[in-house]
Amino acid sequence: MKNESFDVVVVGGGPGGSTAATLVARRGHRVLLLEKETFPRYQIGESLLPATVHGICRLLGVEEEMERAAFTRKRGGSFRWGTNPVPWNFLFALSPEISGPTSYAYQVERMKFDEILLRNAAAKGVEVRENAAVGEVVEDGGQVTGVRYTDADGEVHEVSARYVIDASGNRTRISAAVGGERVYSEHFRNLALFGYFEGGGRLPAPDAGNILCAAFDEGWIWYIPLSDTLTSVGAVISATRAQEIQGDQAAREKALRGFLDRCEIVRDLLGPDAARVTEGTYGELRVRKDYSYANTRFWRPGMALVGDAACFIDPVFSTGVHLATYAGLLAARAVNSVLGGELDEERAFGEFEGRYRREYKVFYEFLSSFYDMQGNEDGYFWKAKKVTAFDTTAMEAFVTLVGGVASGETALTAPAEMVDRFGASARSLSEAVEATGDMTTASGERMNHLFGVPVVGDVMHEMNEIQRRGVLGSATREAPLLPGGLVPTADGLGWTEPA
Repeated sequence: MKNESFDVVVVGGGPGGSTAATLVARRGHRVLLLEKETFPRYQIGESLLPATVHGICRLLGVEEEMERAAFTRKRGGSFRWGTNPVPWNFLFALSPEISGPTSYAYQVERMKFDEILLRNAAAKGVEVRENAAVGEVVEDGGQVTGVRYTDADGEVHEVSARYVIDASGNRTRISAAVGGERVYSEHFRNLALFGYFEGGGRLPAPDAGNILCAAFDEGWIWYIPLSDTLTSVGAVISATRAQEIQGDQAAREKALRGFLDRCEIVRDLLGPDAARVTEGTYGELRVRKDYSYANTRFWRPGMALVGDAACFIDPVFSTGVHLATYAGLLAARAVNSVLGGELDEERAFGEFEGRYRREYKVFYEFLSSFYDMQGNEDGYFWKAKKVTAFDTTAMEAFVTLVGGVASGETALTAPAEMVDRFGASARSLSEAVEATGDMTTASGERMNHLFGVPVVGDVMHEMNEIQRRGVLGSATREAPLLPGGLVPTADGLGWTEPA
């Protein structure tokens, strides 16, 4: 067995792993990134948020490469959702904190986007090894001290490190080493059936690049324009209907066509001229289990979880890459602070977990409220998604997972209070949408009512801070996010005590 030593080993080369590895290497630490596949490789989760594009990507130094990639620009999201049958828009430019030239994001082909981040990590000093499957962590005296992996030739290697960051996704093989358990949400237990179409229509300019999320009786459909002609289309339905979509490609084709036929706005966009891609990487109809979950622990001495290895939440607001890259940033700050001798492990990683859980919690509340405002309650899917249908056990599990044992989170409330707050958020969201009145305005500039809803402000807070940090660099100063918490260092790569 070959033995090596690094300061940090990152497992997984997706956005979360590449972000963490690059930002640790920027502080001069020796970083090894192990990826089990060969890039470029296929991945879902194609709609980004401005905080990733203008915040994380600028910290990583890939903003110019992102521009050159000519990804589709999105001004926000368009929704056929709620009681009004007319689509409405949620525009990034309407947020008073991120309006201006950076109030857009991208729709990306993940094969291209993820490779940009991984190759950038290598260019920034990270040792990147593909075809390296990590099978277990190495422990000593209650602390994780490294990993064992198998290379493409079947040779086993052992690598020792001060820290292991697991960013290997929802099928991680090593996250259990952190301890705790994965707690699944009773509220978001969905399945997604998706494929790709050539020749589909676009929303009217200037919103042609927006993601469209359209509710129908049995769930909702995403419609993501990846280029002028290529569109990602997926149906999200209740897990109770798994039998309908788990067959061969012909059975999945029939099921997807049935869902599309029952969603008028998407059916019309596809029209008679759109054809499903049937060859190559995009030729397969895929099924993903979109169960929302979070681990009850995000770190232990010597190890931290990032991205889907730690938690996952329903994809309706394109949060997957945001949560992964945000967690990568938080983990890098904690690792850099401990390795640099500025903070002890408990203090640095307490901030990591507290902020990470808070971000998960506010998105969970936002998404629960968003599902609750859907007007059509006849179908099982929408009845099951009503937030007030939480039973005590499910809500207590949620309170446990968002609070966390080691997070220092002080906002734990009783399940009944949580349900009341989610219900109030749902009413506020619904009223904000209805207050728009005429929602036929082409670009939705009148949707600023949404930014007066408290839960929307909570969701935008950290994204705005990350975006501001990326645009302004060390010129920005942040207040502590958590009671008694830390603040980022001037370069954004570590933690420090507030002045």
